[in-house]
Amino acid sequence: GPIGSMENVEVFDVPGKGRGLRATKEVWAGDVLFAEPSFAAVVFDSMAEQVCHNCFRRQPKLHRCGQCKFAQYCNRTCQRAAWEEHKLECAAVKAFGKVPNENIRLAARILWRLDKEGGVVSDTQLTSLDDLENHVSDMTEEDLKDLKIDIHNFLDYWPHNSRQHKVEEISHILGVINCNGFSMSDQRGLNAVGVGLFPNLCLVNHDCWPNCTVILNNGNQTAVNTLFHTQRRIELRALGKISVGEELMVAYVDFLNVSSERKRLLKQQYFFDCTCKHCTEHIKDDLMLAGKEVDGKKASEEEVKEVMEYSLKMLEKIDKARTEGNYHEVVKICRECLEKQEQVLADTHIYMLRVLSTASEVLAYLQFMEEAATYARKMVEGYMKLYHPNNAALGMGTMRAGVTHWQAGLIEVGHSMICKAYAILMVTHGPTHPITKDLEAMRTQTEMELRLFQQNEYVYHSMREAALKNQPMSLRAEPVVEGIKNLFRRK
Repeated sequence: GPIGSMENVEVFDVPGKGRGLRATKEVWAGDVLFAEPSFAAVVFDSMAEQVCHNCFRRQPKLHRCGQCKFAQYCNRTCQRAAWEEHKLECAAVKAFGKVPNENIRLAARILWRLDKEGGVVSDTQLTSLDDLENHVSDMTEEDLKDLKIDIHNFLDYWPHNSRQHKVEEISHILGVINCNGFSMSDQRGLNAVGVGLFPNLCLVNHDCWPNCTVILNNGNQTAVNTLFHTQRRIELRALGKISVGEELMVAYVDFLNVSSERKRLLKQQYFFDCTCKHCTEHIKDDLMLAGKEVDGKKASEEEVKEVMEYSLKMLEKIDKARTEGNYHEVVKICRECLEKQEQVLADTHIYMLRVLSTASEVLAYLQFMEEAATYARKMVEGYMKLYHPNNAALGMGTMRAGVTHWQAGLIEVGHSMICKAYAILMVTHGPTHPITKDLEAMRTQTEMELRLFQQNEYVYHSMREAALKNQPMSLRAEPVVEGIKNLFRRK
């Protein structure tokens, strides 16, 4: 159906869970159940000067709004497209004389839109904003203190000539943002750059091993005519066959954690007790904490425990060095840590996978391609034993590993991994997503190189040398500290 058509889903009451969404038609892997534009969205404080406030693309050269000097855009087209949403914000920022934080900016945009259009802005919106959970009553003292400060600053920022709102209303909206704000990524889907509110998405319940995934698709922003700009929107996509009447679920937290840790995160951030099958039956917990087995001989529980405690300390050091941009230090600690881990932990142990992930990423950035490829390959082998076969994180990890192998001159493994990643992303991201298109180009390129390699290795290697000298910098993006891969953004 057309974008935003809701003919595939309906709201229903889930016993003990409140509302949920279920399928009204049978769907298959990769099918889009619905697409939804944001009710409102803003760029993070930390990213305000690096991404376009309209399309959320990272751009080196942005043009500032001449009025408020805060908003930044790719070009005139983006500026025009954003004006309707930015108009009142622009005047408010100018009058306030400074820029309030992202929560306040988003709350204001939501309330301006509510005042103008009401709580349901289209016939495809399945819930009003009033009916969304705010969980203010569940907040800790610490969070309540922050909320009070935000409310205070909101009232200072909110213009006198706009409709005035009760503190309860403002508090409700800020609470909704807190537990239902969706992280918006840049065009490559690698970095969270903003936060948006998508009311229909808020109706989808959580399962640690879900049947759906959510992807942000910024669509086509190149059209000169604003009318043909596709809106930034999320898509809810099926990961496998879903029958009529089956509830649609997504994972709010990354699966790569033992069930007790996932349950703790879900309770802390979303205020519910997870009762999904994978948590209840502790599925894959044993693999995630497994010791190494060599010729039937297992590492002792003592050894495993000792290496795990050591790993946790090392992971903290790694994160610190990485945040400080001290990449050679990161590599040194990773190598040391892996040497100890490889003796004692299984290749599915989550502590080892975390170190492998960081090591391969940072080594690739520093251009130690072969070593990076070795670690990336081990990481993907572990991921494949743990993740759902159509998990987006598995797809992205496999893509990264494939590119690393390709850059290391290991064309056969590289091409095969890029093909595997492409098959996953076709389901999780779909054919029109910029990442999938990039991956398709890589697949074509590596296939051509592989043929050449099989015909004449010598010619292949000399051509490769020449190609590498002219390699674009785009693949050498600096490794950033990835936030927790949670679906909804909690501070």
